[in-house]
Amino acid sequence: MRNWILPEYISDVLPREARQIEAMRRGLLDLFSRYGYELVMPPLVEYVESLFLHDDPALDLKTFKLVDEMTGRQMGLRADITPQVARIDAHILNRQGVARLCYSGSVVSTRPDGILSTREPRQIGAEIYGCADVAADVEVIELMFESLAFGGLKTARLDVGHIGLFHALADAAGLKGDLRDQTFHALQQKDLPTLRELSVALDPALAAGLQALPTLYGGYDVLARARAALPALPGVTAALNALETLFAALKARGIAVRFDLAEVRSSDYHTGLVFAAYADGFANAVARGGRYDSVGERFGRSRPATGFSLDMRELSRLPFPEQGAAILAPAGDDAELIAAVRRLRDAGETVIVDLGVKPEEVAVNRRLVLKGGQWQVDPLV
Repeated sequence: MRNWILPEYISDVLPREARQIEAMRRGLLDLFSRYGYELVMPPLVEYVESLFLHDDPALDLKTFKLVDEMTGRQMGLRADITPQVARIDAHILNRQGVARLCYSGSVVSTRPDGILSTREPRQIGAEIYGCADVAADVEVIELMFESLAFGGLKTARLDVGHIGLFHALADAAGLKGDLRDQTFHALQQKDLPTLRELSVALDPALAAGLQALPTLYGGYDVLARARAALPALPGVTAALNALETLFAALKARGIAVRFDLAEVRSSDYHTGLVFAAYADGFANAVARGGRYDSVGERFGRSRPATGFSLDMRELSRLPFPEQGAAILAPAGDDAELIAAVRRLRDAGETVIVDLGVKPEEVAVNRRLVLKGGQWQVDPLV
């Protein structure tokens, strides 16, 4: 047996990528802290009932299941950290005001999200609980772009949609069960022929609105086109007003927006604004987020929430500052040698003790040598 072979879409993280991911993790958590976000560390495994915020077939399908031998109950390896953070906010912290929480950790999925994706992303994200105002969505989008810039991606593009548009139209049309799911799936795929087929028996104005959603893509003018094309239902008006407010706030922060009113490619727990960042050279979105109000309802405490997450393994493909070259020191127990190595490390230098190092295999460019009874650093010849 070839015991070194890993499962499909699962891979080791080797030294250079691991250093880059870890440096990114530390830097992003420091960035989140400067915005006031507090770090939480949920467990990798939980009872499955806690891993889904609502009946979410997509997330259920992505979750590895196992039996807890201590209790006989079914457990799952997390495929998304947001439900866990929602549980912490609703049931553990139980704060009355706004809570800003962040996290970082591996998630595991039964299948990759795309052809170039891994089944074990290194997910990092930030979330705001307890604020229903668009200002919270503005903050997490601004933080998302700051995070991408820190990771080396300064040219990301933002697509914004609003799931509330579909729900308002579907509710008014009385869509339920399989028909609602099929219509939602067709909208996700921007499958206009299927949308026409599924809405043929609906009120003409509602059918026209559903069929218009995949065509409403572009700049600020999309919102005016949407007001003309969609019926003036309260849910539709509220969603378009939220998008107007978001556009103005992001424009003031120098963040350009493209609207995609059929942008509903997200987990079933999202309820309102949804957004994704895209960049050249990446097959999938480099970061995603959105609003998931009433997120704590499953845990006994309903709270509005919004947030974003990204996969640090995706960003690790970008150029990142190289690690500084190290100093090669001889092995030995000489007190002065030990003291010299410690001083160099305390000063921030990387010092590698030579236990059989091959210089061509490690990044060393200097050597610690004894000259005139003193240890000093010389160029590696």
